[in-house]
Amino acid sequence: MFLCAPRGGADLRGFEQEYVEEGPPAYAPALRVKVGLYAYGLQVTSSRRLEQRIREDLAFRYLAAGATPDHGTRNDFRTRHRRAIHDLFLQVVEVARGLGMARLGHVAIDSTGVGANASRRGMETERERRQRLARTRREVRRWQQQCDAADPNEEPGTEGHPSDGEKLEPPLQQTQERLRKLARLGARPLSVTDPESRFRRDRGFTRGYTVDLAVSDDHLIVGERTTQATSDSASLVPMVEPVRAACGQWPDEGSADSGFFSLQHLQELEKRGVEGYLPDAHLRGELKQRRGPLKMAGDSPAHCRMRARLRSPAGQARYRPRQAWVEPVFGVLKEQRGMRRFRLRALSKGGWRWR
Repeated sequence: MFLCAPRGGADLRGFEQEYVEEGPPAYAPALRVKVGLYAYGLQVTSSRRLEQRIREDLAFRYLAAGATPDHGTRNDFRTRHRRAIHDLFLQVVEVARGLGMARLGHVAIDSTGVGANASRRGMETERERRQRLARTRREVRRWQQQCDAADPNEEPGTEGHPSDGEKLEPPLQQTQERLRKLARLGARPLSVTDPESRFRRDRGFTRGYTVDLAVSDDHLIVGERTTQATSDSASLVPMVEPVRAACGQWPDEGSADSGFFSLQHLQELEKRGVEGYLPDAHLRGELKQRRGPLKMAGDSPAHCRMRARLRSPAGQARYRPRQAWVEPVFGVLKEQRGMRRFRLRALSKGGWRWR
């Protein structure tokens, strides 16, 4: 495990600096990190299930050094240390590059959908949301009228006592917040359980998120992110940027399928010195021998260079292995790591889970 890698192992100061001397003794961050990594490798993603395994499973008991953190402690740990977990991912890439892996000659980029912890039937439209807010407001006004007419010396619990209004304030605030989110989305239906999730076309329009990966030619993940995007056309450059952040340099070449094609992003790749293998929709059909060559009017110089590159035998040989590099990584994550659906709700928590 990379915690025992050369050069002293992983740097866990990002976890340790969150703690202070006050309060009861805390569990060692290294202990919880290695227990969490091992658990995720075995698809144990539930905090309650992990708590049980730490008490019963010999391997977990060994990694935990006899400690028995409960599920609440585990949840607090991963909620508090999202940035440190991201830094830990970067350290994995650094260690791999130090061992001669994660070569940046060619980076393949692709995306997939991961289901959200939300039902597509649990939806509310803007009209339904406003009706709920109106009902809650009527209840608050009725409570205020009862308070004005009630005797303040009455015992709590009687109808009209001011303490009754405290029960109505939280649902009113929650409904108002959801209404503000819905206003930002326009007339789009909003999920009751996970408002940040979006409908995806794959698997019957299920609620979920889009996760992107950049993978080197030796199948190592060198860039990742989780988004609400329902299209890949704006994701190319935002996926190349994390590669530079993780590896300290731009890749020499980058490839993606036609869904990522964007003339603007193709030009941005050239500015960064990255040779793009990014077919447009027509060229994709041409490469699959479904269409003949066609010169389309209005092509930019960058677009023409990309087409000439992919039409050459050398360019096709460079582009052809793209699927063989990135698709097996998605297969391992979904089939062997159980990453078909997020257990946690909201984009930030789903992004942490993917990372």
